[in-house]
Amino acid sequence: MTDKITGVRTAFEADLARASSESDLEGVRVKYLSRGGVIAQLFEEMKSVPPAEKPVMGKLLNALKTESQKAFDGKKAGASHGPAQGERSIDLTLPGRPRPLGRKHPLTQTIDEIKGIFTSMGFSVATGPEIETDYYNFGALNFPADHPARDMQDTFFISKNVLLRTHTSPVQIRTMQNQKPPVREIMPGRVYRNEAVSARSLVTFHQIEGLYVDQGVTFSDLKGTLVAFARQFYGNDVKFKFRPTFFPFTEPSADMYISCFLCKGQGCRMCKQAGWLEILGSGMVHPHVLQNVGYDPERYTGFAFGMGIERIASLRYGVDDLRLFYENDVRFLQQF
Repeated sequence: MTDKITGVRTAFEADLARASSESDLEGVRVKYLSRGGVIAQLFEEMKSVPPAEKPVMGKLLNALKTESQKAFDGKKAGASHGPAQGERSIDLTLPGRPRPLGRKHPLTQTIDEIKGIFTSMGFSVATGPEIETDYYNFGALNFPADHPARDMQDTFFISKNVLLRTHTSPVQIRTMQNQKPPVREIMPGRVYRNEAVSARSLVTFHQIEGLYVDQGVTFSDLKGTLVAFARQFYGNDVKFKFRPTFFPFTEPSADMYISCFLCKGQGCRMCKQAGWLEILGSGMVHPHVLQNVGYDPERYTGFAFGMGIERIASLRYGVDDLRLFYENDVRFLQQF
C-alpha cells in the first residue's frame, strides 16, 4: 500500500507539471482528485488493509490528498493570472528594456546657466506675479502715460489697470519696495507681448533681469559685471562693445554687443553680416525710479540689465526660428 501511495504521488506530480492549459488541469483533477479518481480509489482499498496498519496508511493517504489538492489549486491560480491563450509568457530571466530618460529643455538649461553665473557673483534670485498692475509694469518704471508700450498692440490688458507683464522689471520695483539697499537681485520669468508670432517674435517668452543698487554704484560696475557674465557664458576670447540707447527706466542706457562667435566678427547670416550680436539692454537706474520706491537718489545709485532667454539660447545654439523652442519636437530637443 505504501508503494501505491508513493507511485500515485509521483504520477500526480508529473501530470500536474505537464499540464499547460485549463483543459489539461481539468484532466488532472478528474484523474486524481474527483470522487472516482485515483486517490479516492486508494481510500476504498483501505478496507482491505490490516487493522494494525490502517492508522499509518490513513495518515499517508490524507497527506497525499491534502498536498495534491494544494498543489493543484496553486497551479490553477497561477494559470488564471498568466497570459491568455496564444500569448507569449514573460521570460523573467531576460534583461530589462531601458526606458529613454527625459532631459532639461534648452531654455531651462540656458536659464540655469545664467542664474549660476550671476549667483556666483553674489546676486540672489527674485520672482514676482505674471499678472501685474499698470503701476508696477509701467508707472513706477518711469513710462510716460502716452508711451507706445501702453498701447493694446503691445500689451495684453485684462482690464484698464491690470495686464500680463511685458517684462520682469516689475519684480525690481517690488523688490526695492520691500528691501533696503544694498539690493543685488536677478529676476527670471515668463513675459507676454501682443505681437505677431514669427521666427523672431513670440507672444510669450522668457527674460532675466538684474538689479544692483547701493551707495557708489557706477557705470563701470555695470560694464564689469556684464563683461564678466559674457566671458563666462560665451568664452574668454569674446569681444564686446556698448552702444547708447534709450529706456525709460535707466539713464544713461546702453545695449551690449558681443563679437559673433560663429564667424568671429567676419560677418555671417546669424549676425546679419555685421560681425556683432546684441545680447542685452542695460543702464543706470533712473533717479525717478529710485524715488518711486522710496530710495534717495542723492544717496543711492544702481544699474539694471535685461536679456531675452530665447534670444540668448538661439544665439548660443544657432537656432534661427524661436518657434522651435515651443513645438516640443523630440528630434529638436534631443540635440541639447
